[in-house]
Amino acid sequence: MIRLATADDARDVAAIYRPYVESTAISFEVVTPSDDDMRGRMTTVLQKLPWLVSERDGRIVGYAYASAHHVRAAYQWSVDTAVYVHADSHRTGIGRELYERLFPMLIRLGYVNAYAGITLPNAKSVGLHESFGFEPVGVYRHVGFKFGQWYDVGWWSRTLQPLPVSPRPPIALPGIAE
Repeated sequence: MIRLATADDARDVAAIYRPYVESTAISFEVVTPSDDDMRGRMTTVLQKLPWLVSERDGRIVGYAYASAHHVRAAYQWSVDTAVYVHADSHRTGIGRELYERLFPMLIRLGYVNAYAGITLPNAKSVGLHESFGFEPVGVYRHVGFKFGQWYDVGWWSRTLQPLPVSPRPPIALPGIAE
């Protein structure tokens, strides 16, 4: 089941994210966010943009979200997207299911462009994003240093809907933030 996340999901979301911070360069964070930190992130974003969770057998096994691409007003129609899946649920279609629900929501809210930054190499993430129509934009070379090594980050872009001549500001997600 895919559903909108709530602040009550923060503990499970943080637990899924923790290994990405502690054991991989997929996340450039070096300090694992606490459950309260994650709750704060989610609550702030849920006022405007969707966070989705995948629940199987009563357990959250993955999540996807959109965040502002940049804060300046001219960027308001663009979002960054990300998806994270629990280690024991990789390659089960959860990431795909989450994105299949996220992108139509973003279109209904009025967003035009989606971007994804991917620490390289990461063939699985690149494959997932390209299967959803993301195209490579460019690579920031040696942009992050973690675990004693420099990493590149590739950026991918997807147009969500035709470019409006006079775009209206995207609408907020009413009534989901707690």
